[in-house]
Amino acid sequence: MRSLIISTAVLEKLKNKHGVTRREVEQCFENKVGNYLSDDREDHKTDPVTLWFVSLTNCNRLLKITFIFVDGNIHIKSAYEPSDAVIEIYDRRGK
Repeated sequence: MRSLIISTAVLEKLKNKHGVTRREVEQCFENKVGNYLSDDREDHKTDPVTLWFVSLTNCNRLLKITFIFVDGNIHIKSAYEPSDAVIEIYDRRGK
């Protein structure tokens, strides 16, 4: 995905803290079913708005992907295995 931007710092965090690779993030975008949801929690508000979704990798690993759109590019903020509560919210509001 050419429009997918992951900074060096975020890529390190994904690898070291969450064990997530760039390719897994790409696969989640490719396999996404449903809509992007906005993170409207007061302490997480950003400009532009942070969007997120839950999707499977090609190896059936479920991940929550958070990102922002800037100048037509997707800037990844984080990617990690979602909690049951996050899965329930996405199932209810995102699909």
